[in-house]
Amino acid sequence: MNALSVRGLAKGFTLHLQGGTRLAVLAGVSLDVAAGECVALSGPSGAGKTTLLRALYGTYRADAGAILVRHGGGMVDLAVADARTTLEVRAHTLGYVTQFLRVVPRVPALAIVTEAAGAGNDAEARARDLLLRLAIPPRLHGLAPATFSGGEQQRLNLARGFAGAHPILLLDEPTAALDAANRATVVAMIREAKAAGRAIVGIFHDDSVRDAVADRVHEMLPLREAA
Repeated sequence: MNALSVRGLAKGFTLHLQGGTRLAVLAGVSLDVAAGECVALSGPSGAGKTTLLRALYGTYRADAGAILVRHGGGMVDLAVADARTTLEVRAHTLGYVTQFLRVVPRVPALAIVTEAAGAGNDAEARARDLLLRLAIPPRLHGLAPATFSGGEQQRLNLARGFAGAHPILLLDEPTAALDAANRATVVAMIREAKAAGRAIVGIFHDDSVRDAVADRVHEMLPLREAA
C-alpha cells in the first residue's frame, strides 16, 4: 500500500530580478513510496531533489500535478490542500528533517525534541533517549541549540524529526555533517523506522549511507539534460 504517490508534479520559479524569467525545475515527476520503504533521490546538483522534498512537504506550492498522502484513513492531495489541512498532515503524518536547524531562539534542546515527541507522559523520556543516542550529552539538554556545533545541531534536528514517529518522513542529507559513528546511528534509526512501517524519501550524498538504507533509487536530472 502506497503511503505517498506523486503524479505529474511540476514546479518552477519566477526570477523577478531578472525580468520575470521563468525557471522550470520539476516537470512530470511521478513517484510511489510504500509503507516500510525508503526511496533515495539521486542526481546531480540542480536536478531538483531538494525542490521535490519541499514540494512534498508543502513548503513549495506545486504548479501542476498531485501529491497524494495517506492521512486519516484516506488520501489527501497536498498540491491543492489549504493551509489548515497541510498543517494537520505535517502534525500527524508527514515529517521533514531539513539540512539546517531552525527553531525558536532560547528554547532548550530537550524541550524542542519533547514537543516533537507529542503528547504522553513518556514524551520527555523518549526525547532524552533520542538525544543520548545521537551523542548529545545531558549537559547540553538544557541549553539552546544556538550554542551547539554544526554537527550537534544536525543531530538535534534528527532527534526532533524522528521523535514525531510520522508515518512518512522526508530526509534532506541527514548525515552530511556527521562522523562515522553518528552516521552508523542514523543508518540504524532509518532501518528501524522502515521496520516500523514508515515510508521514507531521502537525499543521501554519502553513497554508503544510501546503499545501506535505500530500497530503490529515483534518478533525477536537470530538465535541460532530461529533455
